[in-house]
Amino acid sequence: MATATPSRAYPALVTRYWRLLFVAMLVLLHLTAMRGVEDFWARALMLAHFGLFILWQPFMRGEQRLTPLQLAAIVLVCVLVLFYWNWWLMLLWLCILAGVVGGKVFQFQERWQRYFHLTVLLYLVSLLLIWVFPQLLPGFTQPQDLQQLTEYGLPLLFLVLLVLPAEADNGETPQVVDFFYSAFLFMIIALLVLGSFAFMTLGKVSYPVALTYSLLLIAAILLLLGLTWNPRAGFAGLAMLFSRYLLSVGLPFEQWLYFLAELSQSEAQPERFLQQACAGLGKLPWVSGGSWRSSAYSGEFGQPSKTTVEYADRELQLRVYSRYNLSPALTWHFRLLGQLLGEFYTAKLREQKLQQQSYVQAVHETGARMTHNVKNLLQSLNVLCAAAQREGDGSGELQALMRRQLPVITQRLQQTLDKLRRPASDSGSEVQALEWWRGLRRSFAGQQIEFGQGEIGAEARLPRELFDSAADNLLQNALAKRRQQGDFAISVSFACGDGARLEVCDGGHAIAAQTANELLRGPVPSEGGFGIGLYQVARHAETCGYSLVLAQNVEGKVSFVLSGPLQSSFQNEKT
Repeated sequence: MATATPSRAYPALVTRYWRLLFVAMLVLLHLTAMRGVEDFWARALMLAHFGLFILWQPFMRGEQRLTPLQLAAIVLVCVLVLFYWNWWLMLLWLCILAGVVGGKVFQFQERWQRYFHLTVLLYLVSLLLIWVFPQLLPGFTQPQDLQQLTEYGLPLLFLVLLVLPAEADNGETPQVVDFFYSAFLFMIIALLVLGSFAFMTLGKVSYPVALTYSLLLIAAILLLLGLTWNPRAGFAGLAMLFSRYLLSVGLPFEQWLYFLAELSQSEAQPERFLQQACAGLGKLPWVSGGSWRSSAYSGEFGQPSKTTVEYADRELQLRVYSRYNLSPALTWHFRLLGQLLGEFYTAKLREQKLQQQSYVQAVHETGARMTHNVKNLLQSLNVLCAAAQREGDGSGELQALMRRQLPVITQRLQQTLDKLRRPASDSGSEVQALEWWRGLRRSFAGQQIEFGQGEIGAEARLPRELFDSAADNLLQNALAKRRQQGDFAISVSFACGDGARLEVCDGGHAIAAQTANELLRGPVPSEGGFGIGLYQVARHAETCGYSLVLAQNVEGKVSFVLSGPLQSSFQNEKT
């Protein structure tokens, strides 16, 4: 069985029985006060009390090695206790101990732990005011009943400390002391003692009256501070002023934030933004210099110094040198500066990445549309080749088909080539609606497709690329579906009055519900492919102000409808 080393077992033993240790420390303090500061055994008991305090104290952990300065402080206290101990030092020690214990009362902890520390604070303040401080008053005689209360009544609080529930005393939670509350409570107790002494000396009043005056005066001051800290109406309160002071002490916070926002709008490159922001950081009065490092670049500004504050996140590492020693508030401000700079820099990186992704996406979508146009043209050429092999060289129908189809294929190939060479070119982007409809009917003549014509305005114009791509994809998909599922009717209807509307309907099986939900929103697997062509047409239609939808999806009737206004088609495609 493994055994713990003494360096590990010793702190664990102290933390496990810290309540008994603390009560023993108070018992030794009480015996020291009762015997008097001049008694030799009282000084020995006080030295033992200080040793138990070192074991209990929440400032240094048991495993920690003492520095030469800490060791010198301990030796100095021991020398004072053995050779120079008096009631003034006793009074000072009780104020310090009450401040340390009182600083633990205001923490968020279990109810019984709070009661425990309140009881200890009650004992320390009572011992100070009833027994120790009166020993310093000239000509003051302690009443007999009050002396007996101190000797035999106050120790009853030790029994209360021992019987209080220890529901959270697991020995694992480290002790934490709030320095602000401890210092505040220490000053309150010191003010109470000195105020009572001042009232007795200057006002020539008795000790109980002076103590009462001091308590009332301190209570009035605390009440006034409480009212001004968070008033009911009108004035914003000292809490707001204190918060504004903490947010602006030594730091023009609003100016720095405005500087970052303005620089973010004027500088698009992340690295140049970071370089100029760090240069602006070096202009603050208490900043002497610094250095920064990102994933790809690094730099320095100003002059280094001994006082540094570092901030690091996933994208930025920042080190700032200060001209002066920094308080905890200013250290927090430095890190807040770094966090703000890091957030702006990360936003710049994301903006750059989004621009690159948008460019790649635009190139991909343009190439995908061109690829599907070429694929549709290749299918038309395959139809012509199959017809040529079937009809022979001298067929009149073949020659008529060639005369109809070859000019159209040549024109669309030329448009695709122009689009690849000049993606922003507008040449051939619009076509007269009636002319386009006649060309579509000629292209798919002889394919057993029913064409239905509605109202078509004589001056109506369409985006050629969109309608050519939509018609080719929808009709080629319908023809491929008919070859797989058997003979069924395919119909195309077109109208262009107030708005353009193209509908392609087939009499095949209905599309599966899961596929229909994802169709036109992204690539989906199907019997003939992945639906990429329809997805590209739907995206192209959105950019032109049109919409492509699956209008009907029932057995024997599956129809797609491309519709939209006429007046904005060309402008939207140009944009």
